[in-house]
Amino acid sequence: MPIAEIAAPFQLEYPPLVGALLPLIGEREAYLVGGAVRDALLRRPSHDLDLAVPDDGRQLARRIANAFQGDYYALDAERQVGRALVRYDGVPYSVDVARFRGASLEEDLRGRDFTVNAIAVPLRGDLQTLIDPLNGVQDLFDKRLRRCTPEAIRTDPIRALRAIRQSLQFKLLIERETRADLRTYGVGILSSSPERVRDEFMSMLNGAKPQAALRALDSLGLLRLIVPEVEAMRGLTQPEPHIYDLWEHTLNAVERMDAVLTTISPLRTEESAADSALGLIVYLLDVFRPQLQAHLEVPLPNGRTVRALLILAALLHDCGKPATRSLDEDGRVHFHQHEIVGAEQAAARAEALRLSNEEMARLVGCVRHHMRPMHLRSAEPLSRRAIYRFWKATGPVGVDVCLLTLADYLATVGTHLQVQAWLGHLQVVRALLEAYFNQHAQVVSPPPLIDGTTLMEALKLAPSRLVGQLLEQIAEAQASGEINTPEEALELARRLRTNTDAAQG
Repeated sequence: MPIAEIAAPFQLEYPPLVGALLPLIGEREAYLVGGAVRDALLRRPSHDLDLAVPDDGRQLARRIANAFQGDYYALDAERQVGRALVRYDGVPYSVDVARFRGASLEEDLRGRDFTVNAIAVPLRGDLQTLIDPLNGVQDLFDKRLRRCTPEAIRTDPIRALRAIRQSLQFKLLIERETRADLRTYGVGILSSSPERVRDEFMSMLNGAKPQAALRALDSLGLLRLIVPEVEAMRGLTQPEPHIYDLWEHTLNAVERMDAVLTTISPLRTEESAADSALGLIVYLLDVFRPQLQAHLEVPLPNGRTVRALLILAALLHDCGKPATRSLDEDGRVHFHQHEIVGAEQAAARAEALRLSNEEMARLVGCVRHHMRPMHLRSAEPLSRRAIYRFWKATGPVGVDVCLLTLADYLATVGTHLQVQAWLGHLQVVRALLEAYFNQHAQVVSPPPLIDGTTLMEALKLAPSRLVGQLLEQIAEAQASGEINTPEEALELARRLRTNTDAAQG
C-alpha cells in the first residue's frame, strides 16, 4: 500500500546538486530524506544530502562520485551505505546513499530518530511532493521535536545527544514523552561506541548555544557519563576575583568562548558584538581577524572543528582545580599547579573520547598553558623576551591559548568587568598575536645565528647539556633584540660560559 503524499506548504528550494542528480537516478526508485528535506522546509542551506533506495546504496553512491569526479567511500557494508564527496558549482557536498531500513520507505522513515527528520521527497517525481507518515512537517512548524516511535531512543541512545543538539540548532521544544525517554534510555550511551559518542558530543559543542546544550545534558544526567570531571566542579568555591563557583565559572567560560569565536568569525554582526567586552575585542584584535579565521578553519579529523575543540578546552580548562584545592594558614583558597594536573586529566579525557593525537595535543596544551597570559599581565611591561618564552613554551597552540584566556578572563569577572583591566589583558593578547602573526621570524622563532657545532668549536666544548642551554640563551637574546650577529652570539656564549664556570668554582 503506497504512502500518502502531500503537497509542500510552499515552493521548496533544494541545493543545486539535487537537480544535477536527477539524470543519474533516472527511473530508479530513490528518495531525498532527512536533513536536506527538513532544511528546505526551514529555508536553510544544506550541503549534506541523504538518499534512501530499496537496494544497495553503494552502487548509486559510486556512480555519483564518478559522475562529478569526486571521492567514494563504502560506509556500512551491513546496511549497504555509500558516500560520495563531490563538488558542484564550486560547492562541496556529501551525498550518503543507503538501503531502506526495512522492507519499504515507510519502515525506513518510521525507523528514524525524530519526526522532523523522517520526511521524504521522491526524486523521480514532483520535488514539491512530500512523504510524511509521522506528521514531521507539522511538528517542524509547531517547533516540536518528537521521537518517531517509542523505541527510537531505547534502540539507539546516541539519539539522546542528537535530540539536545537539534532542539537548540532548530529552536525546537523537546516533546514531553521524548524528553522522558532521553532521561530513561540516554544512559545507554555507555554501551555505544566511544567514536559515536565523540562525534555527536563534538557536533553538539560545535553547534548553537553550547552552554545551553551542556546544561541540558547535565539536567538529564548524561554529561557526567561523557565528561565525569564535571562532577567535582559543582559548588567548589573560588577566591576573588572569581565571582562564581567552579562549575558556574566553567559554564560561563564555555558561553564566553562561544561569544569570542563568534566575534572573530565571518558570522559576526553588529548585534553579536554589541556587548562592550566583545566590542573591545573588535577594537584591539580585529587586525588579526583574517589570520584567526584561517587558524579556526583548519579541518580536524572526520569533519571535527577547531571551534568544537576550543569549546571543549573551555569546559576542561580548570578541571585540575578540585584535586589541587588547598587552604593556607589564613584560610585563603589556592589551586597550586592545577593547570598541570588538569592537563593530565584532559589527556585522559581526550583518549577516552578517541580524539586524534593532534586534537589531544592541542587540548592538553590549552589546559596546561591557559594561565600564562594571566601571568604575563602581572609582569608589565611585556618584553620581547617574555613573548619569546610564551611561544617557546606553547608553540602554535599558543593561538588557542590566547583565545581561551579571553573567555576565561570574562568568565572570571562576570558582571564585575573593569574596562581598564580588561584593556590591559587584551593588550597582552594583542602583543602575543602581533609577534606570532607579524614578527614570527624576529621574535617567535628567529633563524639561529650559530649552530651547536660552531659553538662547540669556538668554546672547545664537548657535546653536553650545556651546549643546548647556551644555544637557548642565545636564541632568547636574539629574540629580545640584544644580539644580531654570529659574532655577538659567540661573545655572549663566552660570557655565559665564564659566568657558569665562576658559579661552579
